[in-house]
Amino acid sequence: MRSDVKKPIPYGSIKTLFLDVGNTLVSMDFEWIQYELKRHGMVYSVETIQRAEAVARIIVSDELNRLKSTETEDAFRFYFIATLKNILPSSNTEETDLESLCSKLLPVIKKRNQTQRLWSRVLPGVPEALDRLQTAGLKLVAVSNADGTVEKSLTALGLRRYFDAVIDSHVVGFEKPDPRIFFHAIFVSGADPKSTLHAGDIYAVDVVGANAAGIYAVLLDPYGVWNRVDCHKAPDLSCIVDRILS
Repeated sequence: MRSDVKKPIPYGSIKTLFLDVGNTLVSMDFEWIQYELKRHGMVYSVETIQRAEAVARIIVSDELNRLKSTETEDAFRFYFIATLKNILPSSNTEETDLESLCSKLLPVIKKRNQTQRLWSRVLPGVPEALDRLQTAGLKLVAVSNADGTVEKSLTALGLRRYFDAVIDSHVVGFEKPDPRIFFHAIFVSGADPKSTLHAGDIYAVDVVGANAAGIYAVLLDPYGVWNRVDCHKAPDLSCIVDRILS
C-alpha cells in the first residue's frame, strides 16, 4: 500500500494540527474488555489486547473498500472480530467460535448510544501534548469519523478546551477518507493546507484522506506494525509534538 502523496513534512512550519480522536487521543476501555473476556474464561493481559487491536486497524484499512464506512455496526463487528482473531490462538479457534464470542460481547460493550462508555480512556501524554501545542499557538482541530458524540465525549474527558473546532463525520455528512471532511475542517478553522498536518490511526482513512485534501499526514503506529505502508509514522501524539516544536 502506498499513499498518493509522501512529501517531506515541514514540521517547523506546521500551524494547524488536525487530529483523529479514537486511538489518537482516546482509546477503548481495554480493562473493561479484559474483564468481559475473563468472564468467558479467556484471561489475557491488557497489553495483549491492545496489541491485537493495533493489528486489527491494518485489517480494517485493507478492507475499507468493502466495508465502505468505519462507522456502521457491521464495520465495528468486523473490527472487533479482527481484534479477537489476534488475541485467541488460531490453532484451536474456529470462525464460528469467534462469531459466537462476538455476539456475546458486543451487546455488553457496544450498547446503543453508549459510545462514551467504551471510548473513555485518554491516552497517556495526550493532555500534556495538547497543552504544549496550545501554548505554542498552534490551531487544533478534531476531525473524526464518529456517531455525533465526539464533541460531548471530548468535553466529558476534559479535552474540548484545547480545540478550535470539532468536526464529526455524522454531523457534517462526510466521512474520512472523503476529502470533503478535510475541506470542511479547513474552511471552519481557516487553516492553510500548506501548513496543516493531520494525525490518525488508520492508513486508508486518515493518510489517504488527508493526502487527497492536499494536507500532510502522519500515521499513529504505537507498536510498529504498519510495515506495508509508505507514509510518515509516529508512535504517539507526544512524538509528533516534539517534531513540531523542536
